[in-house]
Amino acid sequence: MAGNSLVLPIVLWGRKAPTHCISAVLLTDDGATIVTGCHDGQICLWDLSVDLEVNPRALLFGHTASITCLSKACASSDKQYIVSASESGEMCLWDVNDGRCIEFTKLACTHTGIQFYQFSVGNQREGRLLCHGHYPEILVVDATSLEVLYSLVSKISPDWISCMSIIRSHRTQEDTVVALSATGILKVWIVTSEISGMQDTEPIFEEESKPIYCQNCQSISFCAFTQRSLLVVCSKYWRVFDAGDYSLLCSGPSENGQTWTGGDFVSADKVIIWTENGQSYIYKLPASCLPASDSFRSDVGKAVENLIPPVQHSLLDRTDKELLICPPVTRFFYGCKEYFHKLLIQGDSSGRLNIWNISDTSDKQEGLKMTTSISLQEAFDKLNPCPAGIIDQLSLIPNSNEPLKVTASVYIPAHGLLVCGREDGSIVIVPATQTAIVQLLQGEHMLRRGWPPHRTLRGHRNKVTCLLYPHQVSARYDQRYLISGGVDFSVIIWDIFSGEMKHIFCVHGGEITQLLVPPESCSARVQHCICSVASDHSVGLLSLREKKCIMLASRHLFPIHVIKWRPSDDYLVVGCSDGSVYVWQMDTGALDRCVMGITAVEILNACDEAVPAAVDSLSHPAVNLKQAMTRRSLAALKNMAHHKLQTLATNLLASEASDKGNLPKYSHNSLMVQAIKTNLTDPDIHVLFFDVEALIIQLLTEEASRPNTALISPENLQKASGGSDKGGSFLTGKRAAVLFQQVKETIKENIKEHLLDDEEEDEEIMRQRREESDPEYRASKSKPLTLLEYNLTMDTAKLFMSCLHAWGLNEVLDEVCLDRLGMLKPHCTVSFGLLSRGGHMSLMLPGYNQAARKLSHGKAEVGRKLPATEGVGKGTYGVSRAVTTQHLLSIISLANTLMSMTNATFIGDHMKKGPTRPPRPSTPDLSKARGSPPTSSNIVQGQIKQGWSQLAAMHCVMLPDLLGLDKFRPPLLEMLARRWQDRCLEVREAAQALLLAELRRIEQAGRKEAIDAWAPYLPQYMDHVISPGVSAEAMQTIPTAPEASGPEAKVQEEEHDLVDDDITTACLSRVSKVKAIQDSYQERR
Repeated sequence: MAGNSLVLPIVLWGRKAPTHCISAVLLTDDGATIVTGCHDGQICLWDLSVDLEVNPRALLFGHTASITCLSKACASSDKQYIVSASESGEMCLWDVNDGRCIEFTKLACTHTGIQFYQFSVGNQREGRLLCHGHYPEILVVDATSLEVLYSLVSKISPDWISCMSIIRSHRTQEDTVVALSATGILKVWIVTSEISGMQDTEPIFEEESKPIYCQNCQSISFCAFTQRSLLVVCSKYWRVFDAGDYSLLCSGPSENGQTWTGGDFVSADKVIIWTENGQSYIYKLPASCLPASDSFRSDVGKAVENLIPPVQHSLLDRTDKELLICPPVTRFFYGCKEYFHKLLIQGDSSGRLNIWNISDTSDKQEGLKMTTSISLQEAFDKLNPCPAGIIDQLSLIPNSNEPLKVTASVYIPAHGLLVCGREDGSIVIVPATQTAIVQLLQGEHMLRRGWPPHRTLRGHRNKVTCLLYPHQVSARYDQRYLISGGVDFSVIIWDIFSGEMKHIFCVHGGEITQLLVPPESCSARVQHCICSVASDHSVGLLSLREKKCIMLASRHLFPIHVIKWRPSDDYLVVGCSDGSVYVWQMDTGALDRCVMGITAVEILNACDEAVPAAVDSLSHPAVNLKQAMTRRSLAALKNMAHHKLQTLATNLLASEASDKGNLPKYSHNSLMVQAIKTNLTDPDIHVLFFDVEALIIQLLTEEASRPNTALISPENLQKASGGSDKGGSFLTGKRAAVLFQQVKETIKENIKEHLLDDEEEDEEIMRQRREESDPEYRASKSKPLTLLEYNLTMDTAKLFMSCLHAWGLNEVLDEVCLDRLGMLKPHCTVSFGLLSRGGHMSLMLPGYNQAARKLSHGKAEVGRKLPATEGVGKGTYGVSRAVTTQHLLSIISLANTLMSMTNATFIGDHMKKGPTRPPRPSTPDLSKARGSPPTSSNIVQGQIKQGWSQLAAMHCVMLPDLLGLDKFRPPLLEMLARRWQDRCLEVREAAQALLLAELRRIEQAGRKEAIDAWAPYLPQYMDHVISPGVSAEAMQTIPTAPEASGPEAKVQEEEHDLVDDDITTACLSRVSKVKAIQDSYQERR
């Protein structure tokens, strides 16, 4: 999916909450959000209310390894940025409000701790992140760009830093960084604003270095109350030092042989220390540790044994004694300006958050009670209705309230089918849009049992672990074949159109963990294989054509980590988890070599070099021939013969590709369904990605090809069958049509047997399946093609529009939407997501708006609206500004597209079967294809168009007034401005209309603020085209809309410039439309 296109995810979580084994905890500065990172690499945002109630809001995806540390990354109160780091060296900067990834980078080293540090240069405040970890220095990183600026280095005995603290000095302008190395040496660096100003010149060495003999240091913290003492916690004891000269003031041993994992100051005279089994102890410090008392430092210089011991004050214990996989993470945070809480927050391996509110007054000896405790699973269980899974209605087990878990999934976009493998070994094939409509929207489909019509394949004895549809990866495979692997060691080939089992491979001795497709350039025999990996550390090449295993590479000693291909040498390269690499010959099945160490890494890297085999081998044919002879590799010798022909082809292709490179490419799937797992043991979570641009293009393509179905042009045909990029010549399509005409009858019979249900409704779906079964067959018959494609695309549009529309704000419009336009109301809160940079994604958890709903629940008026659905449709526009922008752009551009189409309603014969039996696909019945409009078609047409126009107008202009500004997060101006010149005309018009509406809404003061905020980023030189002078003149010439025309006129000028760029990028067809838009906007004004 292109980064530029407008893609919106919708998530179906299912009943079981994702595994969230917490590895890091952070409370944001405003005390409203708790952030937890987990060992699987996800980050969870939890809303914390004033009375300490916790509700999980969103899950952030993007890291590929365990999260090691979290830190705040911004000091200003209006921006809530945090930074996260993972074991693989990735760092991400996130916006907590909407889960957007602002910036990300990958370093070669792993951080184990990050501290945010802000200093002021003149009147400019800058943020820095001080990172330490598995490297012998402290890296200073810019908090906005995540670039490493300079490092703090040790002269004396450099070592890994185990923990660090920043001491802010109010008296001088110097701040000190105090760190403890792994060998127990305390190091001090002085950071001044001058140093922070200089960048990357030379490293900064430490000011002093002193061994304080603290091995296994867990944490170090500075007392913010007295500004004089440091607390150092080691695994077996903890100590308090004087921050002035680092002399020992007090020491405490561990209780009952437990291991300490960290600690902090609760007040000037109390510290809290926590253990690895989740208990926390509060100690009262002796007077010799308190700067305020007379006996301060009276113990300095005595041996550790003779110091006055601290007194245990109270114990905070976990209420539930459940066994944990790994030690819980505990952190102490003390509050913010509005309400001063001292909170101890603990996250454990079961995804549970425990919170203790520590007050200063209690002098009781016994433990404090836990204030709040909630796990992700509990939050899921509380919801009513419970969060929907993608095929819950088909997976019900008698006498159980839990549906069957989906353990593997694959989506086939060409047919709109979702294939789900379940824990009992059955595989369900179901139309994706239909099953999503059942889960999310209310309508008559809720009453039908077993809807939508589906097919179940039974063959595996137990859980299905992986599914693969090879034709989607490469067109060389037969498109009937679906491959599944299970816990029962077997790999099965299925025919998805007839539902029969074609072959079972039982070659592995462990459960199948992965199914892969070999690259295009392999030998002809391997090209028709798929590669299977099993948990007994074996790899097989299974030929789909010969129905046999042509190679089994076993004897690996460790689990298989990665599989690489070296087709030019006919090698399969297997990397194992211990770092060893095995090189196998695919043709003979012989083990060529097994290597370890640096050679292994080099071999794996060499497989990544994306050199096409043909070009590579031609560069030195003599060497290649010699290699082929010495290795006696038949495949390599065969390759040599083909190469002469291949160069010619490669050169031709390359020249052709370079011409095409300038044109914008459209992805042609308006809906993609992706299954994600946070952990291998979890059932699948399904994310539906709606590509708005592709959906608009599909709707318009079908609209264009509908009226004269007899005369379909080859261009339209290629577009409609989804192959706009790769579509071959029209003649091949015709030849294929003749072949498929013969196959068609048998397929038709097979499908009829499997799909005919008692209910008449299935007739339509059956026809749909038959026409979806082969693109070539569809292409050969133009009439059913348009009817069917219309169905799939309109279904997608129906699902998407119904989820996006803000229900319950305008009763009249809601009626029109339900009765005329055929949209459906959601019956549960729809969990949307947000895609941001580099494929990072935030997904809202079900019940993200629980806190908001509690408030509105009291004043929900009785009547037609049910209290359960109160706030169901309105939720999404109050989540965050970025989400609002994406949603409004999508709904307005789609409503405008549907308005421009004829008969664009989701009710009627073109959507579902009418009372009459539909004709056989072979009889051309054009009135049916168009949806046989009723007699007063013009009136109905008008009403439909008016409905879409009202829908667009409401979302564009009226939302802030209808929702109220407290519930409405306005769209982001910069996101709209970025789409002012979008390649998709409808999205562009929606962005322009929204931007102008928003500029009018914020009035003069808001516009001035926006200009002031962005002014520093403008180039320094004056340009006579885009200069304030011009916009001022424009302002005088257009007196109609005085308050909006300043910024508009300015953007108008920019748009002229952009049009010129557009022409250069070979988008000539669009320019005329752009000009037309400008004219229409000026007329409107």
